[in-house]
Amino acid sequence: MKFSKTASDPHSGARTGVIETAHGSIRTPIFMPVGTVGSVKGVYHRDLAEDIGAEIILGNTYHLYLRPGLEVLREAGGLHRFEHWDRPILTDSGGFQVFSLSPIRKLTPEGCTFRSHIDGSRHCFTPENNVDTQQVIGADIMMALDECCPGDADHAYARRSLDLTKGWLERFAARFHETQPLYGYEQTFFPIIQGCVYEDLRREAVSHAVGLGAEGYAIGGLAVGEPVEKMYEMLDLVCPLLPEDRPRYLMGVGTPSNILEGIARGVDMFDCVMPTRNGRNGMLFTWNGVMNLRNAKWEHDFSELDPQGTSFVDHAYSKAYLRHLFISGEMFAAMVASEHNLAFYLDLVRQARAHIEAGDFAAWKDAVLPALSKRL
Repeated sequence: MKFSKTASDPHSGARTGVIETAHGSIRTPIFMPVGTVGSVKGVYHRDLAEDIGAEIILGNTYHLYLRPGLEVLREAGGLHRFEHWDRPILTDSGGFQVFSLSPIRKLTPEGCTFRSHIDGSRHCFTPENNVDTQQVIGADIMMALDECCPGDADHAYARRSLDLTKGWLERFAARFHETQPLYGYEQTFFPIIQGCVYEDLRREAVSHAVGLGAEGYAIGGLAVGEPVEKMYEMLDLVCPLLPEDRPRYLMGVGTPSNILEGIARGVDMFDCVMPTRNGRNGMLFTWNGVMNLRNAKWEHDFSELDPQGTSFVDHAYSKAYLRHLFISGEMFAAMVASEHNLAFYLDLVRQARAHIEAGDFAAWKDAVLPALSKRL
């Protein structure tokens, strides 16, 4: 993997760049649609590529390990071939899902044992077998195994959690460097910077991770219960400490406003389930604000979903029609809303890139932020 910075905003930490992988290039800042189990819910891969303009999507190690399982993925030739997606893929290590979904789990320096949320069967992730699992999946970029510390943890808990993550990271890196990819193309991995909301721990996490010389870095443990101001404070701290010539990935974030504020602080990569999850429940993000299409106010509104939108669905369907689909329980409603929201998120980062290149990103961000979170 190779990263090249192409432009910087003179009034903020925002920057543009290009990540080159075996499955194509990614222009940053970028938003990555979440395809947890091998699909972005309710959206054709064709539409992801051609209409929405996704340059990279995510898969999740925990879910893919449990179902369909490593035997099927290996037989298929990896996740790219299995889901028929020829652009880059990033996989989360599954650590967050182990800690959030499994009611019974145990963390030790050796690894984490957990019970499947599907059938209750017992499993164990170690840094070593987590590398092996992500190699079978075949993602271009894999995440190191970590513990996602809760945002409201006290310093003592965050201290123990970071020590655990650091130990796992060293073993993950060693295993990664002593093994070879399975499908004839190169893979890379990102360490995850943890440390909760504590400056000393975040600094320590960055120093430790950078010492491993990775090709990119993820910032984890944010948007997990801490105030949004704390998230921005941690980004202000962490981003300047990370190498300028490596991409920075803020995990699981977030709202359109969060993304623009993250870009302003030097973040290059984002992912979140919000566009599809909220879309399935009738919430649409637009340049004029947020709409709940279940509300009665849209029943007789035959205007386009979003006149400023870039997706086919924005101009093909009206607000009244989509509201009718939601009220009727029609599955097509979730598909249309998900496609719109993802197209909006990708348009958001495209416009951010254009304004960074023009040198007026900071002023543009401040001008559009008030409308993005307004309820229509």
